[in-house]
Amino acid sequence: MSGVFSKLAALVPFFGRRERQPLVAVVRLHGAIGAAGLGRGGLSIAGTSRDLESAFTLRGVKAVALSINSPGGSPVQSNLIYRRIRSLSEEHKIPVIAFCEDAAASGGYWLACAADEIYADANSIVGSIGVVSGGFGFPALLAKIGVERRLYVQGENKGMLDAFSPERPADIEHLHGIQKVVHESFKNLVRERRGERLKADEPTLFTGAFWTGAQALGFGLVDGIGDMRTVMRARFGDKVRLKVVGKPPNRLRMLFGRSSESELSPAFSDWPEGLLRAIEARGLWSRLGL
Repeated sequence: MSGVFSKLAALVPFFGRRERQPLVAVVRLHGAIGAAGLGRGGLSIAGTSRDLESAFTLRGVKAVALSINSPGGSPVQSNLIYRRIRSLSEEHKIPVIAFCEDAAASGGYWLACAADEIYADANSIVGSIGVVSGGFGFPALLAKIGVERRLYVQGENKGMLDAFSPERPADIEHLHGIQKVVHESFKNLVRERRGERLKADEPTLFTGAFWTGAQALGFGLVDGIGDMRTVMRARFGDKVRLKVVGKPPNRLRMLFGRSSESELSPAFSDWPEGLLRAIEARGLWSRLGL
């Protein structure tokens, strides 16, 4: 019997042990950030935190890859997601590598800066390190159709930037002051994360302009040109496993504001909000020519 057990034990290396393949967790950060101010449906810390936690705590994970395809959006949500990624990376001692797809612009590039290394396609849109606010003004239209605007406030600036009232220079100056603070925060983050890798001067980098991935490489905004599979295979070997964490977004629900997996009703009572959100997100993409 002892001879039989010896033979079985000899077979263990062949049948009982399987070489573990290197594992890279992939987190998709796709779409406008913060629902463009319309409440639900875009990238936010609430919607991404679970996937990020799962990615960094996968057993045997060697790195976390961020698949980024975003025209930007809320600077607050951009920074909250950025900080969560950095916190998890430092806590678990796991490197982060970002891959820019169609765009990593404005808030999308803010997210990319959470990575230790950034890669892009040669034709990706990268950068747009600036701050923008947009809207419409209707006072001339109201006057033309004979409608009187009535606005009652407590606090002299409560009606600031009202779309149906004439612009006031003081209101515009106040908005520019806020934008300047946010822009400086964005610039400081890029300086901190990219450091000596930046190859262009700040007047070029921080104008809010955007570039192709090939141009961004020359400026030091990205570390290389390449796709996720190729870069990860070169780093961890041909047998590396890329495991996508989380479910892909339901495009129809995103369009019509259906944000909860538990919502089973087919009614689209919130379609006006979803339509407005889709239009605003489309505006963010269109500024990049996409």
